Amino acid sequence: MSSAETPCSLTVRDLGRMPYAEAFALQKDLQRDVLAAREKDRREWIGYLLLVEHDPPVITVSRRKGARNHLIATPEMLERAGVGVAETDRGGDITYHGPGQLVAYPIVDLNRLGLRLHGYMRLLEETVIRTLAAWEIAGERDESATGVWVKMDADRSVTNPAKICAMGVRVSRWVTMHGLALNVRTDLSHFDLIVPCGLVGRTVTSMQQRLGERCPGMDEIKQKLASEFRAAATELMSR
Repeated sequence: MSSAETPCSLTVRDLGRMPYAEAFALQKDLQRDVLAAREKDRREWIGYLLLVEHDPPVITVSRRKGARNHLIATPEMLERAGVGVAETDRGGDITYHGPGQLVAYPIVDLNRLGLRLHGYMRLLEETVIRTLAAWEIAGERDESATGVWVKMDADRSVTNPAKICAMGVRVSRWVTMHGLALNVRTDLSHFDLIVPCGLVGRTVTSMQQRLGERCPGMDEIKQKLASEFRAAATELMSR
C-alpha cells in the first residue's frame, strides 16, 4: 500500500488488489477519520482517495427495493465464474467488481469542497470523462442514468451508448464513501450475471474493448484519474 499527499491536501492510497469486504471496512474507518479532522478544523485537508481492484470478483447489491431481482445468475453459475455476492450500503442498484476494473473510493468532506450530492456526482463523472479523454475516448453523461457512457461506433451514430463507468455513493454528515468503477481490462462476461445497474437493455464496455492493444496499463490510469480528481478538487477549494 502506498500513499502520497497531494497539493490540494488529498491523501491518495493505492491499495492494489483487495477483497471487497476489506476495502469496505477501511472506508468506514477512514470516514470516521475525516469526520474527526473536521472537528479539529483542518481546513486544508479534504480526505482520502482509495484506488483498488477487487479480487476475488464480487457482485455488490444495494439496499434499493428490487435490486436483488437484478441478480440473474444462479448460485451454480456464480460458483463456476468464481464470483461472490455482497450487500452494500451505497446508492444505486447492482454492479460487478473484479480484476481489471479500477475502483476509486473518495472519502472526502463535501463541506470542504462546497458541494452537495448532485454536484459531487457531476464531479465524479467529469473526473472520468477527462481521464478517458487522455486516450481519445469520448465519455459522456446520460441525463437519465448516473455514470459515464461511450458510443459504440466510430461515427457516434448509435443512440444507445454503453456504460464504461458505474457510480454509487453514500454520504454521512457530508463525508462520502464508495465512488466509481471504471472498466479498464475488465472481464465483461461477468456482467452477464446481472442486469448492470438495473438498466434493462443497456450494455457495458471497457477501455480495452475500445482501444485494443493501445489500452494503457492500470498504473497509468490510476495516476491520471487521481490527477484529474485532485485538479477538480483544487479548482473547487480555490473558489
